[in-house]
Amino acid sequence: MQTRILSGLILGLLLLAGCGKESTSNQAAPGQQSGQTQAAPPQSTVTPQTPSPAPAAETPKTEAAKPEPPKPIVVPAGTTLTVRLGTALSSKTSQPGQSFPATVAHAVSVGGRTAIPSGSGVEGTVVDAKKQGAFKGEGTLAVKLTALNVRGHTYPISTNAFVQTVKGKGSRTAKSVGGIAAGGALIGGLAGGGKGAAIGALTGAGAGAAVAGATGGQNVNLPAEAALSFKLEAPVTIQPE
Repeated sequence: MQTRILSGLILGLLLLAGCGKESTSNQAAPGQQSGQTQAAPPQSTVTPQTPSPAPAAETPKTEAAKPEPPKPIVVPAGTTLTVRLGTALSSKTSQPGQSFPATVAHAVSVGGRTAIPSGSGVEGTVVDAKKQGAFKGEGTLAVKLTALNVRGHTYPISTNAFVQTVKGKGSRTAKSVGGIAAGGALIGGLAGGGKGAAIGALTGAGAGAAVAGATGGQNVNLPAEAALSFKLEAPVTIQPE
């Protein structure tokens, strides 16, 4: 009887032990399955592209220092301006207010710089013209310069007047006007001696000088290409090249 009871207890314990193992096995399986399904996905093998570096900003070029532009040239009052007439003038045929062309015969420099090149255009006007016998038996011709053209720029100018008179038997005299001595050189045959012949030069700054020539008439005649000298009465500002 005791042996049966002992055998029944042993059998019960074995059954209990078997049930515990089965329960443990059943609980482990879901955990393993869960571990398989939650495994991290494999990493991508695509290599990310590295962004290209931004182009370096261009360094602004430093402009070379520009040379200072040349300054205008001021030709002072009193400067002598010698010109050659572009047309003949006469106390007999010329009229007051009549304009005439001329060109600069000698370049004018100021401070080592050429202000007025030779050949520059000049415009003048006849101030007075009286044929012989119309005014106390004298023939008179007075001219002055009014404009100057240098490198395409025209400048109004004011000069003293060049005055030539003839009276009596043809003696000719350059006079001063308004207290300013007239100056000039008369080139050419005053009495038909041929254009371009040098007769005399007048560049006085005080009393007028006299020019004597052979007479062929009783009027003042200034041929084309005659060289006359004037003095500026006011400064003129010439623009540089």
